[in-house]
Amino acid sequence: MAQTNKLKIFNDPIYGFIGTPNELIFNLIAHPYFQRLRRISQMGLSYLVYPGAHHTRFHHALGSMHLMRKAIEILRYKQVQITNDEENALLCAILLHDIGHGPFSHALEFKIVPSLNHETISLRFMEALDEEFSGSLRMAIDIYKGKHPKLFLNQLVSSQLDMDRLDYLKRDSFFTGVHEGNINSERLLTMLNVSNNELVIEEKGLYSVEKFLMARRFMYWQVYLHKTSLVAEQLLIKVIDRAKGLMKSGKEIEASPTLLYFLKADGHSEFTLESLNTFALLDDIDIISALKIWQNNNDIILAKLSTMLLNRELLHIKIKNKPLSKTKIAGKKEWVKKHFQLTDHEASYFVFEGVISNQAYDEIKGNINILHKNGKLTDVATASDHFNLKALSTPVTKYYACYPKDSV
Repeated sequence: MAQTNKLKIFNDPIYGFIGTPNELIFNLIAHPYFQRLRRISQMGLSYLVYPGAHHTRFHHALGSMHLMRKAIEILRYKQVQITNDEENALLCAILLHDIGHGPFSHALEFKIVPSLNHETISLRFMEALDEEFSGSLRMAIDIYKGKHPKLFLNQLVSSQLDMDRLDYLKRDSFFTGVHEGNINSERLLTMLNVSNNELVIEEKGLYSVEKFLMARRFMYWQVYLHKTSLVAEQLLIKVIDRAKGLMKSGKEIEASPTLLYFLKADGHSEFTLESLNTFALLDDIDIISALKIWQNNNDIILAKLSTMLLNRELLHIKIKNKPLSKTKIAGKKEWVKKHFQLTDHEASYFVFEGVISNQAYDEIKGNINILHKNGKLTDVATASDHFNLKALSTPVTKYYACYPKDSV
């Protein structure tokens, strides 16, 4: 029997059919490292606010690759030189750009592996896959690291207007039902061009970029930094902190062997190939199953925090332009100490404060340049006549405080 090419088509709810362009892409998608992304929530615990937000990093990676294929097609139509090897490297880089995310994505960043962010772990995965696939990912790794001499290739993967952002805004808007985040990715892709080796947007696309930046601002305040998602993710962090603390003090904690590996690990331990392969087995299911076990733990703090998350009985949260007064925070903590018979340190699991920030457009990290008909390049914040656009490049900082509802 003749062997057929290993090509698949995925039916995506956003873009329709997404194909695998070659066997390397197919094999990367089929690899256990990548299949784990089916079990990693794209939006952390946002489903506690938006019930439809159960999509995964797997969806997002495929969607980003689809947009990259479209972008390459459009740039080639405009006589931008992209070789077949560069095309393949772009597709591999964007497909694998989030492969290093841990359980619930950003929610547990630096908690499972304290010394490394998800970008660094993604790079470790890519390097391991490069070795497994006989050096097929070397150019993809250069692009991912931002080291390819063609700057616009790097920018397609990571910039203020990359395929990652174009997909997650549209996808997250769709699954949450928050229409303010819906962007016209087709229009933005059509307006892409290259000037002086950099990715630019043609002048006709200025309003689409404005809409993109405004949508990003709305999605951060209305979805990604929603107060309920925020308090839930902070509670999840507190759960992991408590479990680690108990183990450090010699207490027995029941969890999956994979999760226990990282709960026991010293934060300064080297992240070896064994660590990487163990991390590749870790996903949302390990955390959820641990919470279900820990809700019956003898430690009242671990049990209470786990129960709160499982049953969505969360802390009260206030978000203000200024920090809550120290007197009020101290009063809430005293109430918790007396009510639950806890020490000052133990009460801090239920009464705490923090800072959040939102910057829709960061000029320092790289401009979105508008290409005018006369060939002149202008930063979008300067080119726009939208009175709010310049303000979007200024970070907005807010302060939150969390405490039990009964103490209100």
